[in-house]
Amino acid sequence: MNVRVLGNSRGVALVASNVSEPIKVDIWSDVQCPWCYIGKRKFEAGVAEFDGEVEVEYHSFELAPDTPVDFDGTPVDYLSQRKGIPLDQVEKMLENVTGIAADVGLDYHYEDVHQTNTVKSHELLHYAKSQGRQLDMKERLLKAYFVDGRHVGRVEDLADLGAEIGLDRAEIVRVLTANTYLADVKADVAQAQAYGIQGVPFFVIDGKYGVSGAQDPTAFTGVLEQARLEKEEVR
Repeated sequence: MNVRVLGNSRGVALVASNVSEPIKVDIWSDVQCPWCYIGKRKFEAGVAEFDGEVEVEYHSFELAPDTPVDFDGTPVDYLSQRKGIPLDQVEKMLENVTGIAADVGLDYHYEDVHQTNTVKSHELLHYAKSQGRQLDMKERLLKAYFVDGRHVGRVEDLADLGAEIGLDRAEIVRVLTANTYLADVKADVAQAQAYGIQGVPFFVIDGKYGVSGAQDPTAFTGVLEQARLEKEEVR
């Protein structure tokens, strides 16, 4: 199949010339969710094997909305305190997820992660969507958090990250300070609750099928193919 990649970030959309109508995929995820980044890569691999066009939109989901912007401690401390799990067990859990991330080409550095509140990251993603750059921003935020050790909870730091992909830094500071997109974040969270989504990543394919978690690429390819077949049957 002759495939071309649309957009500037990895896995934005894959298009085959013999299919004109895209399959819409709505993805609920959080910037500080390790499985969301892993799931993103697996989803991208599944899309790469799909003979059709995929349109992707990310939606907000806050795993821990009560987290302070500047948490005083490490992710190990946070998970141990929040879940009541012994520190050594949390460390083993993070070692495991780091290994799984490596299997899909991601180099997690939990020793550098800044545990934080992600609501401003979600507001930034909505702003980036308004500028046609949501997918690029999503990739940059995930990499910033898990790989680069950047802070993704503070306005100034987020403005720096947005500027790195070409967004207007001053405008980012303005909209984040004014909470311009906070209502959009809340609307996404409300929609997740309406769907019964309790964990992320969660993928809604063509408004019909739900795929929960970082599934194997073949699972994504299969449901995309099923959605395409149903579209063709109703033409």
